[in-house]
Amino acid sequence: MIGIRIQKKLQLADQATELQVDINLPKGKITALSGKSGAGKTSLLKMIAGLMKPDEGLITSGDETWLDTSAGIDMPPQKRKLAFVFQDYALFPNMTVEGNLRYAAGKSVDEKLIRHLLEITQLSGFKKVKPLQLSGGQQQRLALARALAQQPDLLLMDEPLSALDLEARQQLQQELLLLHREFKFTAILVSHDISEISILASKVIQLANGRVAAFGTIEELFGSPDRNTLKLTGRVIGVEEQWLIVLVNQQVVRLKKQNQNYQLGESISVQINPDLLQY
Repeated sequence: MIGIRIQKKLQLADQATELQVDINLPKGKITALSGKSGAGKTSLLKMIAGLMKPDEGLITSGDETWLDTSAGIDMPPQKRKLAFVFQDYALFPNMTVEGNLRYAAGKSVDEKLIRHLLEITQLSGFKKVKPLQLSGGQQQRLALARALAQQPDLLLMDEPLSALDLEARQQLQQELLLLHREFKFTAILVSHDISEISILASKVIQLANGRVAAFGTIEELFGSPDRNTLKLTGRVIGVEEQWLIVLVNQQVVRLKKQNQNYQLGESISVQINPDLLQY
């Protein structure tokens, strides 16, 4: 489990705000981080990664303490067992695809893992190619593979698919799910896309004005009657064993089944937290 408790005074969205977060991330799950621009999402990731220091805080990964301001502990970023995946890929252009993975793996390169990552991301045929010769989707696959080559305790993904077109984004979402099923990594995914959140995440942290406005499962935040929810009409475009794939306001949302009688093309009413629809 990754424990995160931090406080820091920040200038967010043109106003002074104190970022206060106290959460425990479930191990082996993807947790989405959502909220309006200026809510503190990027600042939170930077503090977890050790790129920004909070005024007060405690960050732990299992039995290891990455940060404890009360004890004077502040592990440098390179010592924290985490990896970052950015929107702009941040690949090494002078290295080959394989070279990027080997560099990320460090001194103790696991040859079997490198080969497997190249295979599962469909990059085996491009291992001697430089990143700039790849398509956008291939570059993002390489960025994900490079992050996993580090075998991190925590993977931080800051809107990693937002620069891709719709078709490439949907394909990468499915590939990311496959990677997660195999490697079972713990991750934070920053996203404004309700469809992406519903497909990839098990839990959602909703930040607002530097505070955790909500932290729960997809079902709790998308449709709890106890929350201020928005009732919308959607069309069923897919039926899985436990889930419905519903088109709502031109966005694809995955929702937990309530009964077994849904039909493709059927119109249904859904309740969704309106804050998750704000970009």
